[in-house]
Amino acid sequence: MPGGYTWGAMVTEFQGSREAENLRVGVIASRFNEFITARLLSGALEALRACGIPDKDIVVAWVPGALELPQAASRMAKGGGWDALVALGCVIRGETYHFNVVADCAAQGINAVARETGVPIAFGVLTVDNAEQAVARAGGALGNRGADTAEAAVQMANLFRELPPLP
Repeated sequence: MPGGYTWGAMVTEFQGSREAENLRVGVIASRFNEFITARLLSGALEALRACGIPDKDIVVAWVPGALELPQAASRMAKGGGWDALVALGCVIRGETYHFNVVADCAAQGINAVARETGVPIAFGVLTVDNAEQAVARAGGALGNRGADTAEAAVQMANLFRELPPLP
C-alpha cells in the first residue's frame, strides 16, 4: 500500500511493480543533444537491468531528434512485441519559438501513440532552459531522468498486466 494509506477491506488496488519478469522494453533515444541523451540512455539501461531485464530483451532505436520520437514509438508499438517503450530526448530552450513547438509536439505525439496503441510509453524528454539544467537531470545533482523514466515504463507494463483486459 503506497504511502501507508488504508483504503478499506473491500478496495481492490493495482500497482505495477519495478521488478521485471519476461518484459521486453524498447528505448527510443534522440541524437540531438546527444551529450545529454547518451547519459539519459545510460541511466535507463542501468535501471532496466536493475529491474531484472536482460540485455537480450532491450532494444535501443536512435532517432535524429525529439520530433521523430513519436514516429519511431508508433512503428515499434504497432509492430508488437514490446511490453513498454521509453522515449528519451533533450530540448534546450533557444532564442526562438522552436523550443515550444518541438517540446509540445514530442509530448503530444508520444501521448497520442500510447493512447492509440495501448502500449505504455514513458516520456523522458527533458525540456530545459540551458545545458546546466540538462546535465543536472542526466546523472548530475538531480539524478537521472532516464533511469526514472525506465522504471516508470516497467511499472506501467506490470500495471497493464495486472489490470483486467479491455473488452
